[in-house]
Amino acid sequence: MMDLGRLRALHAVAVHGSVGGAAAALGFTPSAVSQQISKLERETRTVLLEKQGRGVVLTDAARRLADTARQVLALVEQAEVTLEEQRGEAAGRLLVASFATAARGLLPGVLAELRGSCPDLDVRLLETDPYLANELVARGEADLAVVQDWATVPLPVQDGLSRLDLGEDPVDLLLPAGHPLGELAVVPVARLCGQRWISVPPGNICHDWLVRTMREAGEEPDVVYQVGEFETQIALIDAGLGLGLVPRLGRGPLPPGVLARPVVPEPSRRVYALWRTRTSRRPAITAALDALRDHWARRT
Repeated sequence: MMDLGRLRALHAVAVHGSVGGAAAALGFTPSAVSQQISKLERETRTVLLEKQGRGVVLTDAARRLADTARQVLALVEQAEVTLEEQRGEAAGRLLVASFATAARGLLPGVLAELRGSCPDLDVRLLETDPYLANELVARGEADLAVVQDWATVPLPVQDGLSRLDLGEDPVDLLLPAGHPLGELAVVPVARLCGQRWISVPPGNICHDWLVRTMREAGEEPDVVYQVGEFETQIALIDAGLGLGLVPRLGRGPLPPGVLARPVVPEPSRRVYALWRTRTSRRPAITAALDALRDHWARRT
């Protein structure tokens, strides 16, 4: 009989496209994943991975086996949900994927509460972009995701997922002290044309929103500095190098050299949780959703 852990490793390689990506998702080292695949090859007497350049690709047999593994893992998950529901206690492992500012500004309290109230629940956190978090939950690689999107840039939620809306996260214009726009109490979007921008890199949902918003105002934004962390963006703004549109969630006190001004129309991003609908009865999911709802209300 094939080992379930080895099938899970193969499925992860198929989903993420590499041993390294599978290792990151599973919380293992690349060496450990490679060993699992090697054992599965010996177990099945089948070549599953072939070298291609610096990486590996799945053989035809591996792709067929990975599809079977996906179905097996879904059945195992249903069995686990049923057993956990019968016990009535949150237990097992719960992997939560979250975007960075929610991981900093919301989840510490949520994770601490779950650790105290659900001692048999092993909660893990993976910080990642909403696009990938959405896919990870749909594929069964993560159990729950905290994601965000914008009304003008909605996240394409995968089929088979359920959603809990948490609320809106307002976004402010951050600018260096002494900038002419700092004299305004509220800054119209039209006044943002012609500025030098500090933003997250392309492919991030916040970058996509900035580009779309400025295009609607009649301009292609000049993104001079592309950095992933909002703290780094704020440091660059403090140095007088440009402007940024930065959400409030997870944002600490601003340095004296940085001003925050509201923008009209007010930009705000929608924050919500996603999980596989078939796991809705799982006590771990309901406990996590209750904690998210509670801590979001306390934050606001």
